[in-house]
Amino acid sequence: MYPAEIVNPMKAELTAAGFEELLTPEKVNETMKQPGTTLLFFNSVCGCSAGTARPGVKMAIQHPKRPNHITTVFAGFDVDSVKQARTYTLPYPPSSPSIALFKDGQLVHFIERHHIEGRSPEMIAQNLIGAFEQYC
Repeated sequence: MYPAEIVNPMKAELTAAGFEELLTPEKVNETMKQPGTTLLFFNSVCGCSAGTARPGVKMAIQHPKRPNHITTVFAGFDVDSVKQARTYTLPYPPSSPSIALFKDGQLVHFIERHHIEGRSPEMIAQNLIGAFEQYC
């Protein structure tokens, strides 16, 4: 598990932008049962999370058409909630960072780490905005 002094500023970057942290498996389950659309960002300490994924996902949620619920878990820190959240992204293997979009609890769009690496924040935002346009 990563030290809190490393993780907390990375978490705060998203909560300051309006993301809700899902800190327990129960909160993950409760959130996935909510009607409408839910964005779930699997945050991490890696460079591609800091350099492209977090900036890209923050850009995307500025779009007028956006998910009803904007949420996050932190891989390597929120261990139990991440484990539970990953049950909702099957059959995709664990990947962090990654970004999932759900509609009425069903996975409708997923961006794995290998789709984040080497992409700009703008490219990630445009990918998500396209999914928002389709599902939100």
